[in-house]
Amino acid sequence: MSHYFFITLNHKNFLEKRVALLLRQLFIHMKLHISKNADELAALVADFLVQYIYKTLQEQDNFSLVLSGGNTPQKLYELLASDNYKNKIDWSKIDVFFGDERFVPFTDERNNAKMAFDTLLNHVNIPAENIYTMQTENITPENSAKAYESLLKEYFKINPRLNGSIGQAKSPPERVIRAGEIRNQSQVRNNEKRETRNEKRETVFDLVLLGMGDDGHTLSLFPGNKEVILEAERWCVSLWLQEQSMYRITLTAPVVNQSACIVFLVSGSSKAKTLHEVVKGNYNSDLYPSQIIKPANEELHWFVDEAAAARIQ
Repeated sequence: MSHYFFITLNHKNFLEKRVALLLRQLFIHMKLHISKNADELAALVADFLVQYIYKTLQEQDNFSLVLSGGNTPQKLYELLASDNYKNKIDWSKIDVFFGDERFVPFTDERNNAKMAFDTLLNHVNIPAENIYTMQTENITPENSAKAYESLLKEYFKINPRLNGSIGQAKSPPERVIRAGEIRNQSQVRNNEKRETRNEKRETVFDLVLLGMGDDGHTLSLFPGNKEVILEAERWCVSLWLQEQSMYRITLTAPVVNQSACIVFLVSGSSKAKTLHEVVKGNYNSDLYPSQIIKPANEELHWFVDEAAAARIQ
């Protein structure tokens, strides 16, 4: 089932700092897909990703995919790694990035990259050099964010609209790629292929997969943290989250909103009230940070189950 909505801004919020960034994205066309339950939701998103990636790879050599952390995408990752799906995507052409990360070691169960490896990346045929994680060891949170931003600007360096400081690529345990290490020849060859693809692109990532918390946060953009939510220049920042007593690293709205396609994945009745406010309520990104995600090219998809959609059907 699909529905269409237009997200609008409340007039009083026109005075918010950096509001110009939001106004040009005022009439975003959002497509809502509703599945019966979490299992059907995972299958619907898996089919969408397979088709979208296949179509995109007909026109370019590589596909840049940003993975989400948290609990909701685990079913999706496990399905994509299953025998029924893992060969439907040419993983050798997929470059994997991460939307945010808890600043804990890769071996920590709370680490988003570890979850992605355990459920998906260790079970598909993706080259190690195609995976770009956020470094969480032997570095400060601030420098980790700077390093990830540098590698993103290197990856997309051909686009004059998105130029910036040039960084180095990365590599930690086994198949994980971290900031700081010198690229091997395989990585250099991969980048030469990407340069041709990126020459005329108007977007950054090909697809960003996002989740939404019960409180309306997405990535590590949490309610009340206006400085991070409204960041207008940096692509990646670090922040201290008092409620979790930890640092986190996150991509920011400016880079995510320049992606070709953004997909939200939301499941469960605990998110019903918040989902209603995010997609149909007045604009208040300080309270519902997910509202600040408005892709410039207008391809925004919300995949939700009936429990999450209870208040918007």
